Amino acid sequence: MRVVNELGLAVPPPATRSEVLAGARRTRIADGIIFEQYPPIYAPKTLLGHLKFAMRHEAIDLAVLHAVFSALDRRLLESWIRKEQTGLFARRAWYLYELLTGTTLDVDDVPPTGYADLLDPKRHVTGAPFRVRRQLLNDNLLGNGQYCPLIRRTDLLSHFTQRGLDQQARALVEGCDPNVLARAVNYLYTKETRSSYAIEGELPGDRSERFVAALSIAADFDALDTSGFVRLQNTIVDPRYAEADWRSVQNFVGQTRRDFTEHVHYVCPKPEDVRPLMQSWMDMLRRLYQPKIDPVCAAAAASFGFVFIHPFGDGNGRIHRFLIHHLLARLGFTPLGVLLPVSAVMLRDRRSYDAVLAGYASSISPFIKYTLDPDGRMTVHNATAPLYRYWDATPFAEYLYGCVEQAIHHDLEEEIGFLNVFDHAVRRTMDIVDMPDRRASLLVRFILQNKGKLALNKRDHFAELQDDEVASIESAVRSVMGSAEIPADL
Repeated sequence: MRVVNELGLAVPPPATRSEVLAGARRTRIADGIIFEQYPPIYAPKTLLGHLKFAMRHEAIDLAVLHAVFSALDRRLLESWIRKEQTGLFARRAWYLYELLTGTTLDVDDVPPTGYADLLDPKRHVTGAPFRVRRQLLNDNLLGNGQYCPLIRRTDLLSHFTQRGLDQQARALVEGCDPNVLARAVNYLYTKETRSSYAIEGELPGDRSERFVAALSIAADFDALDTSGFVRLQNTIVDPRYAEADWRSVQNFVGQTRRDFTEHVHYVCPKPEDVRPLMQSWMDMLRRLYQPKIDPVCAAAAASFGFVFIHPFGDGNGRIHRFLIHHLLARLGFTPLGVLLPVSAVMLRDRRSYDAVLAGYASSISPFIKYTLDPDGRMTVHNATAPLYRYWDATPFAEYLYGCVEQAIHHDLEEEIGFLNVFDHAVRRTMDIVDMPDRRASLLVRFILQNKGKLALNKRDHFAELQDDEVASIESAVRSVMGSAEIPADL
């Protein structure tokens, strides 16, 4: 932060900040901000010293570094690098300067020494590395110089990544009767579709089947082709709002007040920035497709990055959640043919979903200058593209992991469990009265919908049954179901 303040940079502050205070080295967290406290002996004395300190002790923040490098006298860097040309932290700063600014420093290539990682894997979730000969570094970023979110390794994220949630999902599926699994999957696809539209305050209507069909082949979706996104957008929105390309107008997310003024929650990138941002987003996606990248972290970086760019006028949220399924399926996290209804989890706790989105919006909003005309048309007056290119995806990876865990153990596991118990209840019913399977299933359903009793207005549906038979069936269904959770839309 000292470098940011001294250079007067308009950039969102980093999630982790260092401060020098009397006393021992310690960490404190306040309002979601991590403060790393160091004794006075660590205090740098110059601007360059603060940059060196950040490269040595702090997690990389590309948004801050991009702003610093754009304002810093390059001769300061060149002098440092020539003195410590084989030093790890000098090489990292050197490479990132050239990567983020597109400017080559007046420094010879690193003399022979060992290759080192650009991002410290102990501090960051890393991508598939490739070697950079000039600085002898392994570039293991999730993206590239034009678009790159970063994910810090936190205790919560480490907890999730070590749980083996993908293996737990596969174990659930492998131990399931194929017929039960097929019915569960069919239900979950429909549930995901309804939930994704409900988050937007919409009903899918006749678009429901099209969205389910899209979800069923999410792994094969070509997210590197603009026309593929256009076709998907046309599939899931009202035909009157279908688009032929990325948006060409300024849009924002807001809410109309009682006096008909707009309360702006989120300002989207300028129209002229959308195409280059989406191209760079796709370049990042190519890296995220590589093996050994954490699938949930990759899904968080890609899906939330997409919705931040907001490349269409309508349908961005649904495509953002569709991309979660695309990445999880393509990277082999989700069992083949199964869908984890993350939108249902988001809908159940809408406040948390809104909060994680609002965290990013509030971090960039102070740096966007805009006006709204009387008709609600927005004009953005300053350059804002870097705000969307480099962002901290850590809270989104943590949030998505929590959604995935719930989708496995609340939705998938409970749906399979419910169907198993439901089938058992049907069999018990048919033991009492030898009736057709469909009649037995309907009777069990009616009993469950009325909390273990056949409602009086449904009794005529089963006029052929005696009262004592109905009572026995009700008792059997209650004993079988026990404490099993009954779906609200049964």
